[in-house]
Amino acid sequence: MFNTLELDKIAKKNIEKYKAVPAFLGYKGYPATACISINEEIIHGIPAKDKVIKDGDVVSIDLGAVYNVFYGDTAITIGCGNINAEAKKIIEVTEKSLYLAIDKIKHGTMLGDVSNAIETFVLKNNMTVVKEFCGHGVGRKLHEEPSIPNFGAKGRGPILKTNMTLAIEPMVCLGSNEISFLDDGWTVITKDRKISAHFEHTVVVKKNGCEILSKL
Repeated sequence: MFNTLELDKIAKKNIEKYKAVPAFLGYKGYPATACISINEEIIHGIPAKDKVIKDGDVVSIDLGAVYNVFYGDTAITIGCGNINAEAKKIIEVTEKSLYLAIDKIKHGTMLGDVSNAIETFVLKNNMTVVKEFCGHGVGRKLHEEPSIPNFGAKGRGPILKTNMTLAIEPMVCLGSNEISFLDDGWTVITKDRKISAHFEHTVVVKKNGCEILSKL
């Protein structure tokens, strides 16, 4: 078993190994390198020594780094040990929704088509998307225009253009998409305490598609 503070230290060490700088540390006062969210925690979970990852937990890790003045942003959700069928399903659905959205991205696509791809697939699987938080442009700043909601109608929104850099990040709830905050002022949780999942990639728009910049 790991506590999340140990994971945070590993993340910081590896970012700095490649001569990059943690993007989240100190951002608007955030106190850590990574956001590590467990089970009903959707995003912005603060690593702590007493926050231990146990068998069966669903863990989302969100990381940002700055390299040569440019920002990158990525997230993944994993199941630890023996997870139940619901946990497996939400991880699969959330990751698939990300790639369905990425498949829509190319020069000339309307942003609503990207958002709609996420929402349509998630709802088809009887889950919900978080509406208060969204993806975003990313580049010389961590958060840039446009905002990229995980819901919306086809044929609406800004038109994507070559060389735009975007962070696409579906946040999916097993139950209701109503949210609450923990007392730390950062950690966002599902109001019904059901599990959630979060995946994210940074991509650059190309003429006939896009390139994933954050894929290992």
